[in-house]
Amino acid sequence: MSKRSLQSLLPHAPAVPLLVPAGLSVIGATYGLARYGYGLYLPEFRSAFPLSTTGAGGIASGSFVAYCLTAALAGRLVVRGRARRALWLAGGSAALGSAVVATAWSWQVLAVGALVAGSGAGFATPALVEAVAATVPAEAEPRAQGVVNSGTGAGIVLGGLVVLAAPGTWREAWAGFAVVALLATWWADRSTAWPSGHHRPAPGPGGSPVRTLRRPLAAAAVAGAGSASVWTFGRDLLTDAGLPSAVTGLLWCLLGAAGLVGGLSGHLVDRVGVRVAWPVSVGLCAAAVLLLAAAPGSLPASAVALACFGAAFVALSGVLIAWGADTAPHAAGQAAAVVFIGLTAGQAIGAGVLGALAGVTGVPVTFVVAAGLLAVAATATCSRGDGAARRPRGGRAAPPGPVLEVGMADPSGRPRASDP
Repeated sequence: MSKRSLQSLLPHAPAVPLLVPAGLSVIGATYGLARYGYGLYLPEFRSAFPLSTTGAGGIASGSFVAYCLTAALAGRLVVRGRARRALWLAGGSAALGSAVVATAWSWQVLAVGALVAGSGAGFATPALVEAVAATVPAEAEPRAQGVVNSGTGAGIVLGGLVVLAAPGTWREAWAGFAVVALLATWWADRSTAWPSGHHRPAPGPGGSPVRTLRRPLAAAAVAGAGSASVWTFGRDLLTDAGLPSAVTGLLWCLLGAAGLVGGLSGHLVDRVGVRVAWPVSVGLCAAAVLLLAAAPGSLPASAVALACFGAAFVALSGVLIAWGADTAPHAAGQAAAVVFIGLTAGQAIGAGVLGALAGVTGVPVTFVVAAGLLAVAATATCSRGDGAARRPRGGRAAPPGPVLEVGMADPSGRPRASDP
C-alpha cells in the first residue's frame, strides 16, 4: 500500500507517521506470514512429513492456543507500561518459530515451530495499539489502527506471491519470514514515540471487564471456530479438488488483498453501528465458506468465496473489537484483548474438531459445518444495554483513544505522548 493511499485513509493527519506502514508490516509478518502461513503451506508440509488431516488440525489448534496465552501475557505487559517489550516479544517469537519451521526435520519439530511462530501475533496486537496511541494524533488514530490491522491481508498476499514465484521452497520461504519479522519489528520500534519514563496506566473502574463481555465473547468464540476451516484447511481443500498449486497460491493472494478492504471496518461501524455490522460481516463469512464447500474445484466460485472471506473476516474482527470496547468503556483495551482471545480460542477448538471431523467425513463436509457455526455466530447481536447499541450513526464514541488491532475508539482516556 503506497503512502498516497495511506494518506487518503487518514485525511485529518498532516502526514502519515512512519509507524503506520511499520505497524502494518509487523502485523503482516506476525499474522499473515508466521501465523496464517501454516495453512498456506500445509500441502507442502503434508508432502514433506507424514502428517494426517487430524494431525494438521491439532498443530493449528496448538498454535491458536499459544496465541491466546501470549495475548493474555501481552495485556499484562501493556498495563504495566511495557508495550515496547511486548513488541519485541512479538517479532522475536515470530522469527524464532519461523526459523524452527525452516529447519524442521520431523513433523514434531514442525509443530513446535508453528506453535512458537503463531504465538508472536498475540504479543503484536496490544503492543501496536499502545504504539499507535503514543505516536498518531488522536483525531487520526482510529483510521490508523484500521490501516495497521490490514497488515494481515498484506502478509497473506506476500506469502501467496512467494508460493507462486518459488514453489517447493518452503524452507527458504520460512527463513525469509523470520528475517522479515525482525526487520519489521525494528522499524516499528524506531518509528514509535514511546512515552518517556515507566508509565503505568491507571486502572479504570469496575475491575476486569470479562463479566460484562459474555455476549461478544461467546459470539467471538463461535465465529472463530467456523473461520478456522479456511485458515487451516482452505488451500488443502482447493488442492484436493484438483486446482494446481500455482492457482491456489494466486487465490490465497486474492484472499489477502480482499483483507486490505476489510481494514476499513471502522467506517462501517461508524455508519451503521455494531448491531448491523456484526451480522453482515459474519454472515458474509458464512456464505463464503459454504460456497467453498459447494464448489472447491471451480476457479470462479473459489475466487469469489476467498475474496468475500478475506474482506469479511478482517471486517468482523474489527467490528468485534468495537463491540467489546463499547461494552466495557472504562477498560476498552482489556475488553479488546478479551474478545480477541475469545476469537482465537474458538479457532483453536475449531481447528482441532474440524480436523478430526475431516478425517472421518472429508474436508468439504467440515466446511459445511463451519458455515453453520458462522451462521449461528451471526445471530448474536448486542443487547440494548450494550455500549455498541448506543454508538451514534456516523460518529465515534468519545473520548477517543486506542483500540486493539482495528480502528475503533478507546474511551478509557489513557494519557499518550501525543496528547496536549
